Amino acid sequence: QVQLVESGGGLVQIGGSLRLSCAASGRTVSTAVMGWFRQVPGKDSEFVATISRIGGSTSYADSVKGRFTISRDNAKNTVYLQMNSLKPEDTAVYYCAADFGGFLVSKLKVDYDYWGQGTQVTVSS
Repeated sequence: QVQLVESGGGLVQIGGSLRLSCAASGRTVSTAVMGWFRQVPGKDSEFVATISRIGGSTSYADSVKGRFTISRDNAKNTVYLQMNSLKPEDTAVYYCAADFGGFLVSKLKVDYDYWGQGTQVTVSS
């Protein structure tokens, strides 16, 4: 069984940075497209970033482009989301997800087979 565990969330001031990690167990993520999504209460989750199997391709939501960077370390079975210049609207629970059937990037929730439990990110003034 695949498990994804996010960490690195917390409270940060406007303009600050956080790095989220997603550690996988049960299966190597080198065979998966990986993604980050986020959700605020009362709203559907939204796509944030995705990275292809070998990390050669990435894609971002327009709202985070230029501020967030997704990366992966297949040797550590871990995916990261570096978040810079954080804004209050980035406040959400962030989830990582794995798509073992894919090869290129994917922005679609339905493509992802496994999800982590989420980590809270709060950006305040």
